[in-house]
Amino acid sequence: SQWAGEQFQAGKEGVIFIGACGIAVRSIAPYIAGKKTDPAVLVIDECGKFVIALLSGHLGGANELALRCAGYLKAVPVVTTATDLHSRFAVDVFAADNRLRIGNRTTAKQISAALLDGKCVGFYAEYPWQGTFPDRLRLCGSKSELEAFAKRQGFGIWVSGKKEACPAGILQLIPQNLAVGIGCRRGTEEAAIESGLREILEEHGCRMEQITAIASIHLKQDEPGLIGLAEKLHVPFRCYSAEELMKTGEVEESSEFVRSVTGVDNVCERAARACAPDGKPVFGKNRRKGMTAAAVEREKVLRFR
Repeated sequence: SQWAGEQFQAGKEGVIFIGACGIAVRSIAPYIAGKKTDPAVLVIDECGKFVIALLSGHLGGANELALRCAGYLKAVPVVTTATDLHSRFAVDVFAADNRLRIGNRTTAKQISAALLDGKCVGFYAEYPWQGTFPDRLRLCGSKSELEAFAKRQGFGIWVSGKKEACPAGILQLIPQNLAVGIGCRRGTEEAAIESGLREILEEHGCRMEQITAIASIHLKQDEPGLIGLAEKLHVPFRCYSAEELMKTGEVEESSEFVRSVTGVDNVCERAARACAPDGKPVFGKNRRKGMTAAAVEREKVLRFR
């Protein structure tokens, strides 16, 4: 049990027990917190005949890991989640596969229940998609069409980063596709950076949930406020040399003073571009007390299994 607790606390993606299910259940029970944070947990019998997805089948990836391990061992995978058993579209699996944040977990559960009950759910995405479109989803051409469908049929799924009201019955899936570059004064507190960034994003119709990485210059690689914010958002913190940043092309605003201090004329915008070189700029340098921020949107293509 102590070992299991250490793995949960360390944020491991997967934990595999070899032995009896009862031992595994008792070992992990004190540490189970919820779908958003629990790792995938598998149990494999000591003869290697069965591979059981015990915890976090969808969001944690236990179902997929069980299938992989069963393939290696030529064992029988045991998957008990209803959507998998009935071969139905699972909104949480789709979200995990496509790095989408679930806007409302209650609505997500209601949609899963409706799909299992054989009902249809509307779907509208502001991004292109590939793969086989699921049978029980009904493709809509706009948000208004989706809202009308949900009003008639009960539910809809909207894939968008826009910060707009979501009517009852519609689940917003928020893409993690923003690389955010940040510059700040030495010692700027995490709370101040977070508050300023949130204001800037909201002004441009974006969400904090969209952030996929925070970037800055090497000079800031030990900046506690930036490190803390990245950890809080569970995203990587990437830093680049002045030489790397200066290779990112023209920027909206150039400062000789900033260049004299850092070797770069615009830290935040260049850092965002370096982090997502093939992306599309969303906004350039924006200022708040003690910090600046810019964002680049990475290309997003949704994929259905």
